[in-house]
Amino acid sequence: MKRISHLLISCLLLLTGYNASAGDKLVMESMTMHSRILGQEVRFSVILPEGYYAENRRYPVVYLLHGLGDDETSWLEYGRVGQYSNLASSSGDIAPVIFVMPQAFRTYYVNDYAGVFPYQDMLVQEFVPHIDSLFRTIPDARSRAVMGYSMGGFGAMVLHLAHPGVFGVSVPLSMSVRTDGQYMTEEASGWDEQWGRLFGAPGLTGADRLTDYYKLHSPFYTLPGLSEAQKKNLKIYMVNGDEEQTLCRSNEMLHILMHRSDVPHHYRVIDGGHSFRVWHAALPGALRFISDAFEGKPYRGDLMDSPAAGQFPHEQMMMVNTGGEQVFAFVPDDYQVSDRKYPVIYFAGITGQEQMASVSSLLDHEIRAGNVTPMLMVFLPAKDEAGIMTLIDQLEKQLRIRPGYRFRSVAGYGKSSEAVLQLLNGEMRFSSCLLTGAVMSGAEVDGNLSSFTVEKLKRTNLFIDAPDDGCCAEGNGELHMMLRDMEVNHEYRVRQGNGDEGWISGGLREAINMISTRFHR
Repeated sequence: MKRISHLLISCLLLLTGYNASAGDKLVMESMTMHSRILGQEVRFSVILPEGYYAENRRYPVVYLLHGLGDDETSWLEYGRVGQYSNLASSSGDIAPVIFVMPQAFRTYYVNDYAGVFPYQDMLVQEFVPHIDSLFRTIPDARSRAVMGYSMGGFGAMVLHLAHPGVFGVSVPLSMSVRTDGQYMTEEASGWDEQWGRLFGAPGLTGADRLTDYYKLHSPFYTLPGLSEAQKKNLKIYMVNGDEEQTLCRSNEMLHILMHRSDVPHHYRVIDGGHSFRVWHAALPGALRFISDAFEGKPYRGDLMDSPAAGQFPHEQMMMVNTGGEQVFAFVPDDYQVSDRKYPVIYFAGITGQEQMASVSSLLDHEIRAGNVTPMLMVFLPAKDEAGIMTLIDQLEKQLRIRPGYRFRSVAGYGKSSEAVLQLLNGEMRFSSCLLTGAVMSGAEVDGNLSSFTVEKLKRTNLFIDAPDDGCCAEGNGELHMMLRDMEVNHEYRVRQGNGDEGWISGGLREAINMISTRFHR
């Protein structure tokens, strides 16, 4: 009986094409290379693309860098990068690549200042050539990317800057980096172990920690000093989670510095904290960016999941005359055949007919799909804080709006965002507030929030939707950092674009869903 079972299993394996040969493995975990530079073994894992053994073509390589305390297996176990890459490459969205995951210990991917453990030398001089000798790679910087999370995000940035002739593309995710202020004031016990042993000055505090060796590796020092020719060759795609604490400020400040210094880069902030939930969610855009860079093409842009809004329902747009003003209000499709009351979003800053139609169509789509509760959206003309409050008082007497602040939300776009933000410090309450493409400088944000009571800010759920480019990139980042310092819970997103009128719809779906949830909390 046992013999028959073994025969059946053998037949099934043959029929399914199963091959246990080590030479045909697509995923190899914890291989080893002896490093002469380090005087020890270095482990690494590899994911080969589907079809690697079926043809003789060469492939670009993405080096995946792990975080502090993790190892060469972490991307395999938690990152699921191979799964996503296979799906995306089979659909033709990205080019197939080889993924390599080196063991990095606690090095931050640099040589330590004392020269005891020159990890970066090993990586560049030994490890990359070793990988090129083992697999059919394209041994060229233009076909070599480095992507990492946390400590690995720092590595992704510094390796691209220090060795652009080796690594042509950089994708730092939740980069573990510090501003000078953070670096100088971090708790001594943790600082010595994490930073002092690498960049010098263990046991010291304050400005004494800012050694020349630290400045040689900190992107806050290296990026502003780049020549125009060096900047032109950079390919950087940065991602951070909006729930980060220390890394909220450091990554945002680095983005602002790069923006001011005209350093080309893409910057995204997505939902989440310091976890693989964020890093896995970053993969579609990150791998798309890498693939386009490998092919020498401009970045196509992030994949969008916003629903295609249907045809604009003109019959659902009302014009309300109030206080000598004509105000447009979008109403749900059953508004005219019922006497029920509805929650409302007051939207300031959207005045063009085409833009109102686009935003209303998207809201109508979400309501009809059952994703959000039926609600009104009232488009307010540009006014200051007092003018908006007066108008809202009048509108709530004319439209069937459910009473109570719980069912009242406010949104601001562009220049109107400043007046909307000021509303939150007044007596009129809102369950939620959306600021999208807010045009405010860092100084204006600082001036506004300095007069706020934290308790009033905390009573409203805030959602900030910002572009990564354009005039409002810095002010939104400053607002996010200040709210984080004030311990005010909020959602913060940074998306591709410059905040123009066509940009709004891309982030509106998520914001409307948050607003709907707050109506019924």
